[in-house]
Amino acid sequence: MHPLLTELALLLAAAVFVVPLFRRLGLGAVLGYLLAGLLIGPSLLGLVDDVERIAALSELGVVLLLFVIGLELAPARLWVMRRAVFGLGGAQVLSAALLFGAIAWWLAIPWQGALVVGTALALSSTALVIQSLAERKQLSSEVGRDAFAVLLMQDLAAIPLMSLIPALAGQAGGFDPWHALRLLVLLAAMLLGGRYLMRPLLRYVAQARSSEVFTASALLVVTAAALLAEWAGLSMSLGAFLAGVLLSGSEYRHALEADINPFKGLLLGLFFMAVGMGVRLDLIVAAPLLVLTLLLAWMAGKYLLLLLLSFAGGRRGATPWRFALMMMVGGEFAFVLLALARSHHLLHAAAAELLTVVVTLSMLLSPVLVVLAERMAGRRQAAPVEADTIDETSPVLIIGFGRVGQIVARLLQAHGLPFTAIDIDAGHIEFVRRFGNRVYYGDARNAELLRTAGAADATLIVLAIGRVDVSLEVARLIRDVFPGRPVLARARNRQHVYQLWQLGIAQVWRETFASSLEMAEAALTRCGVAPERAARNVGRFRERDEALLHQQAELSRDEAALVQSSRQALSELRSLFEQEAGGDARERKR
Repeated sequence: MHPLLTELALLLAAAVFVVPLFRRLGLGAVLGYLLAGLLIGPSLLGLVDDVERIAALSELGVVLLLFVIGLELAPARLWVMRRAVFGLGGAQVLSAALLFGAIAWWLAIPWQGALVVGTALALSSTALVIQSLAERKQLSSEVGRDAFAVLLMQDLAAIPLMSLIPALAGQAGGFDPWHALRLLVLLAAMLLGGRYLMRPLLRYVAQARSSEVFTASALLVVTAAALLAEWAGLSMSLGAFLAGVLLSGSEYRHALEADINPFKGLLLGLFFMAVGMGVRLDLIVAAPLLVLTLLLAWMAGKYLLLLLLSFAGGRRGATPWRFALMMMVGGEFAFVLLALARSHHLLHAAAAELLTVVVTLSMLLSPVLVVLAERMAGRRQAAPVEADTIDETSPVLIIGFGRVGQIVARLLQAHGLPFTAIDIDAGHIEFVRRFGNRVYYGDARNAELLRTAGAADATLIVLAIGRVDVSLEVARLIRDVFPGRPVLARARNRQHVYQLWQLGIAQVWRETFASSLEMAEAALTRCGVAPERAARNVGRFRERDEALLHQQAELSRDEAALVQSSRQALSELRSLFEQEAGGDARERKR
């Protein structure tokens, strides 16, 4: 049998059986891949012996991951994130590298090797953390944004060091003009190629309307950028990342990401399996106490450092704890740095192998730490949080500061009208406060909180809560405790409107009604309806639907009657439009 095909079948079989099991257990796919690799690797069953060949192939998964990250990182977004990337990320890399490097130097490793060791141990796994956050749809959360910024800074810091390792080993003759020239050629090729070659190539391929060829062109762009970076003496991952950044503003960004994602997911799974296969159980068995001591001391130090930096950055609640737990593990670039340090004799082989085992074990623990972070966040969020002390009142009280409440607030601010806003989502409040919004934390179902917020004297209460059940509870409370206060309410749907009316709130807005009418008008125009006629008919639809809403209020609990009423109204509207269309046609003939 063909050995490569046999190994591939074993890898796929291990993934197919183990990964779904771990997903069902709530431990995530990453831990499944890692333990599947450990199971079939040389340390246990020995079904796959050539780990280096698998690892070389799986490196493409990290390359593709960084290309996709680059696609998401438009220069404008990087500029917006500059404080997190260069502030929190820079502080983490510098402090951790100095701490672990100093310890390595104290343990008699030469300063050149200690510099590499310190930086390697400062890094976290981009593949593991990003994959775990993506699985839980948390990339846009506060933890996700902080993790992404720090990981990006770590990658940016590791790449120059990889290029400097030969110079560190060479001491006096460390500068290589040919290497410097290749770096300049790489940067020029990336900048010029992205503008004058990659985009025209993608445009040319897209015109062929062949999804297979476009996928091939996407893979060509990634591999060409990776090979060019390798030729310049840099990592393939950096080349792919730069190519992604250069294409981040392209009209083909989303298509490229969609085509690359399946390959990225499969090869990343292979990468995690290769990490699992590379675990040296013989070293662990030979010196378990040493390995365990190094692992716990390093991860504890990194955890405390990350926690302090997160608190120093103004993060509160569960965010610092979750951030530190996710980021305390080692990263894939650590393997590259340690291998380079070993090959250039900056680090003894035994020390490099020991540190590689420690980093690998930390990566094996990563998915478990992510689960712990989620459970910790759940406990912390479930714990009762005291409401903010509201030290001011305004004529307008906004209850609920989501998408609707924020738009109302912005327009009030633009007209110089003061307001007091309260919301129950502490994490969301922390986020919107960074934009200068004055929002208080508290549960609006508490009558005393509403009284403190000025509900008794408010000239207007804006009820903008999205959850129907909570909205109705607050509306009922306002009716009972603060009768006569004028209320403008947000409604999710027609039934919500009826329930708010029954509680005495007369002015209610369906949150998607107006935008849906605007979209419908645009759709009619695109379908050939004259713009004037489309606008007129949409206006009449709005008038009739508003009237129908009031007519059906008495039928809100009789579904059959509602259906019959809606069908009759639609039939009448269709007849009206047909009559108008006929009248317009006769008018044009005259």
